[in-house]
Amino acid sequence: MQNSPKIILGIDPGTLMMGYSIIAATPRQITVLDMDVLRLSNKKDHYERLQLIHHKITSLIVTFKPQYFAIEAPFFGKNVQSMLKLGRAQGVAIAAAMGAGLTVYEYSPKKVKQSITGNGNADKDQVWKMLQTILKLQDTVISNHDISDALAVAVCHHYQERMVRQDTGSKVKGWGDFIKANPGRVKKQE
Repeated sequence: MQNSPKIILGIDPGTLMMGYSIIAATPRQITVLDMDVLRLSNKKDHYERLQLIHHKITSLIVTFKPQYFAIEAPFFGKNVQSMLKLGRAQGVAIAAAMGAGLTVYEYSPKKVKQSITGNGNADKDQVWKMLQTILKLQDTVISNHDISDALAVAVCHHYQERMVRQDTGSKVKGWGDFIKANPGRVKKQE
């Protein structure tokens, strides 16, 4: 069992609003250290916004010293220009994390929703309500779902990383190996 919490930085990339969250996670508890949104003025040049994203990610890394960087993958939309801009914002966030020596973990929106609610098609309100329950944040109000999306990405990574750690034991090579390793899980038909 690990004693010291893993610090995870979760990012919901955006060109006008970038959600971010930092959690400290142990196998038994997840604590929210910070969660908010970086608001980027549409009056600013696109490159200035990218610079602000880089600066914010770098600042969060220096302040909280995360071991993990999790980011939501952009979903494919119909507007090519929007996708290009979103991809740039995501790329700048990833570059800032990699520049600080962090490994990047990317999760699709469907995977994040599945990890949090059990339903890959859950809406943003359902995800936020489940996060409130999981993290005991019932009295917490957020200004928009970019914040809860970033928090969901961080929590999703904690769950995924925990599953990988649990899976690093002996590997089974088929049903025969599984049955030998888990005799109590086999139910005999009557």
